[in-house]
Amino acid sequence: MLRHEFVEYIPDNLNDNTIYVSIKFGTVAHKCCCGCGNEVFTPLSPTDWKLIFNGKSISLEPSIGNWSFECKSHYWIRHNDVIWAVQWSQEEIDAARIYDRSAKEKYFEDASSNVMTEKPKSDKQKQSYWMKLKQWWLQYWK
Repeated sequence: MLRHEFVEYIPDNLNDNTIYVSIKFGTVAHKCCCGCGNEVFTPLSPTDWKLIFNGKSISLEPSIGNWSFECKSHYWIRHNDVIWAVQWSQEEIDAARIYDRSAKEKYFEDASSNVMTEKPKSDKQKQSYWMKLKQWWLQYWK
């Protein structure tokens, strides 16, 4: 069973069996659950991991695949428990990396194309505003 700790800053030295959550910096950190001692950092974002806190325990989605570590451990964190997942082949790891990269590119491409831009007002809109102002002004000077 893991424990979680909400912190402002991730500590320099991570304790075993502790998951550190920094909401301020959108980061979760822990030591690899296989016991190898490597530090695992999972960024929280729409294209990375999401944190679920139910008031008592935390879960992370998706699974954590430590493909860059020698251990290549793969697990889920669900309600402060480690649930081990099947080991992936190098082909599966490569395919997941390609998928993740393309999902990020699509997300940021869609986000940039959805930026709200104010359209310049047409002459008709400008004129109607001035016409309304003129009419209002003339009411008081008649």
